Amino acid sequence: MALMTASSDALDAALSAAPEQSKDTALPDSLLLGFDTETTGTYAGRDAIVSATLVLRDPSAGYAGDTVGEWVINPHRPMNPRASAVNGFTDEFLAEHGEEPQEAIARIAQLIETAQSKRIPLLAYNAPFDVRMLEGDLRRWKLTTLPSGLLVVDPLVIDRAISKRSGKRTLEYTTEYYGVDPHGDFHDATADTTAAVDLIAPISTLYPQVGHLTLAELMDWQRNAHAAWRDNFNAWLERKGRQPVRDTWL
Repeated sequence: MALMTASSDALDAALSAAPEQSKDTALPDSLLLGFDTETTGTYAGRDAIVSATLVLRDPSAGYAGDTVGEWVINPHRPMNPRASAVNGFTDEFLAEHGEEPQEAIARIAQLIETAQSKRIPLLAYNAPFDVRMLEGDLRRWKLTTLPSGLLVVDPLVIDRAISKRSGKRTLEYTTEYYGVDPHGDFHDATADTTAAVDLIAPISTLYPQVGHLTLAELMDWQRNAHAAWRDNFNAWLERKGRQPVRDTWL
């Protein structure tokens, strides 16, 4: 676990040294704090985080300048076999190698709060999943909650709004579509985080409406984009005689 502590300390130092960003900063010019988790299952509040990564990206430096924090966490609850088959974590491995959740989850939340205080958005692909999983763990261990009014970038929401392509929109397919080469295997928290952050540059270049988005406009734009996607998806479900989705974004 020493390597993870070191990387966490480096990330803390980099965030502390980062400037506070203006609300008028354009998305492709913004520092970003990428976030991804691997979990025991998919139900926030019942399942738990077993692996997490935060990646601070300065667009002027690109991937080579990333500062990374990584955690493997003992969730003190069993892995769902289907989740284990996807992410490769086992109960035995996590019990032996995992950090205690109170310390790890608190540290992750503290780093996110530092970034938010400087208007550095949290970026996650399908962000509600990772944010709600973290919030569930914070509640479980009676830790300080995330700050209200999170500033978030969700490449999935953005891609759904501006790309009319057909087919799957998993992170793997989306990065392939935008020509992003992954750094590692998918369903690894660090590789997934880096791939999601890497999407912002090509999306912003291909679609000027995204490239011109400022941090002040970001949340309302994404909420409206998600609502429009949900309405269109529900119309399709209705034609198929299926139940509508009622999920909300952030």
